[in-house]
Amino acid sequence: MRSDESAKRPSGTATLTPRSRRVGTWALVLLGALLVLDAPPIQFERGLDVVSAEDEDDVARSGVTAALESHLRERNSVLSGEEQNRVIEAVLRSSRRYGLDPYLVTAVLLVESDARPWAESGKGAIGLMQVMPHMAENLPLAGNLSTIESNVEAGCFILADNIRRLGEAKGISSYFWGRRIRGVAYLRKVQQARQRVREASAS
Repeated sequence: MRSDESAKRPSGTATLTPRSRRVGTWALVLLGALLVLDAPPIQFERGLDVVSAEDEDDVARSGVTAALESHLRERNSVLSGEEQNRVIEAVLRSSRRYGLDPYLVTAVLLVESDARPWAESGKGAIGLMQVMPHMAENLPLAGNLSTIESNVEAGCFILADNIRRLGEAKGISSYFWGRRIRGVAYLRKVQQARQRVREASAS
């Protein structure tokens, strides 16, 4: 037996049709989405300090700058102010792009070329990161491999790929040795250089 719903409903109460309910639901969903999109970006806190990506870039920039200047002084080598700035920005940009520690990239650069953009090895490796031209043939580089920016990017691509496939220690060693790693001398050089970069950033 059907009950008479209209008899149970208090007088003056509006009836919501299924269409009205759907419209109301979508209106609430839309309102929620607008509130989420309008919210300020999430910031991660370390203790009482809020650390942003820009803050981390500033810390890395000062560390890389200090380490580079210290290394050039020790080697009695010189880069122009423009060249030095290009090296620093290339390290920061490419390390961020390929998910590498900028201190590690700086360490490899110091060990490989003594921070000399014009360096060329007897085997044909060129630039700051001592990249073999055949290794960069298929990379989508913006410029010539001998330019600071393209050379650092190519080196970072190769280093990041090595680390992804082999883990950090073997990936670093493979940057120098290729497939047949022979000993840990190169790895230790890079690790020591990385520690010097960290110390320079802390001072």
